[in-house]
Amino acid sequence: MRSAPTILHVDLDAFFAAVEQRDKPSLRGKPVVVGGVGARGVVATASYEARAFGVHSAMSTREARARCPHAAYLTGRFDAYRESSRQVMALLRDLSPVVEPLSLDEAFVDLTAGALDDLSVAGVTEVARRLKDGVRQVTGGLCGSVGVASSKLVSKIASDLDKPDGLVVVPPGTEQDLLRPMRVSVIPGVGPATAERLHRVGVHTVADLEAVSADELVRLVGQAHGTSLFRLARADDDRPVVAEREAKSVSVEGTYDTDLVDRRLLEGLVDRQAGQVTERLRKARMSGRTVTVKVRLHDFTTHTRSSTLPAPTDSTRVVTRLARALLTEVDTSGGVRLLGVGVSGLADWIQEDLFEEYDDGPAPVPAEKAGRDRPVTDERPDPRAGDERAAQALLAVTRGRQWAPGMDVQHAVHGRGWVWGSGIGRVTVRFETAETGPGPIRTFRADDPDLLPRHPEKTTGIDVAAP
Repeated sequence: MRSAPTILHVDLDAFFAAVEQRDKPSLRGKPVVVGGVGARGVVATASYEARAFGVHSAMSTREARARCPHAAYLTGRFDAYRESSRQVMALLRDLSPVVEPLSLDEAFVDLTAGALDDLSVAGVTEVARRLKDGVRQVTGGLCGSVGVASSKLVSKIASDLDKPDGLVVVPPGTEQDLLRPMRVSVIPGVGPATAERLHRVGVHTVADLEAVSADELVRLVGQAHGTSLFRLARADDDRPVVAEREAKSVSVEGTYDTDLVDRRLLEGLVDRQAGQVTERLRKARMSGRTVTVKVRLHDFTTHTRSSTLPAPTDSTRVVTRLARALLTEVDTSGGVRLLGVGVSGLADWIQEDLFEEYDDGPAPVPAEKAGRDRPVTDERPDPRAGDERAAQALLAVTRGRQWAPGMDVQHAVHGRGWVWGSGIGRVTVRFETAETGPGPIRTFRADDPDLLPRHPEKTTGIDVAAP
């Protein structure tokens, strides 16, 4: 255990939803739910306004709509989330070279590795305040909750104590005083199943857990888990902050407050995780051969199932199909507390034609027709220039396009906006940006050639309208 509060944990509050509210002024102060919007969708993040109605992550979108039907339900814009995450992580690395990201919106920082002269409680409190101000400034108004303590365990718990926009510094020597009154489920690894076992022997708080002997805990929950709980109940956590290493795999996993048994919900989670993994692969210009599904059951037994492809892929559909098939090999009827999808065997090339029949969108265009490293769709001239053939080509591409709620768009006349909703050959757009304030709503044909998806390239300061 460290003698000073030098491990900082930052957690961006309701991150995905907060980015949407920042970029969509008409949604500020209103319930926003980000995730799958279809019948089998799963909530990724809910704004605090939506949480007031009982909506939370990992809940099915169907249940979320029943609890909060007036919320805005949006699909994710991971380019925007990654850009905000990149800005925050750069800020953290300015503070210390030892940063351990846990996800896009969460990271540990080892303050002892930075150039800080004062590591007292007062000193690190001032550092945390400046960090919070910096996060708000570089992200255009996002809030982060910060916890600082002598260990990873306590700093992570501290960052959750005063959300949103919280700051809690735990002085060394007071860790057990902080933990003892808390419910035993605050300890990592104590989910519903373990909590129920502990409740049966009268353990409800961390103080109760601290009073149980190591031998009794091993008897109750097993050797590894019991030994870990014995240490953590005493705030005994000496894990170091580990800086990023070169990735050997790309994976996404989630741990859930309630054991999940609904098969459709599990499949929806797998679909979303497969999409996140392949999006990261494409962003890194990588592909992978081996797809793995990780399942931790209610009794903490962990099962992994893998399948290796004959050649690398970054196709969402291929990874999703394999991940779903692998999930069927595990008996999940007793409840799932952790689920993950990963891709390994990474390569910097893709055998595109091998999976052509599974991929969404048009077939790849031969290099001699498309031009080196450039999609043929980038070659389309503006139909308003009078080229009839170009106009027909553009209409062919826009016809049948899927307009996802929340996605960024650009209109030739009305400018920048986002998809409010679509269906029956129509798409409704609200024209506003983070800088403009709430804007008007217009409805267009789904194949309107003047309306194109917009991909913000924030590192270059330009907006690119692309097919």
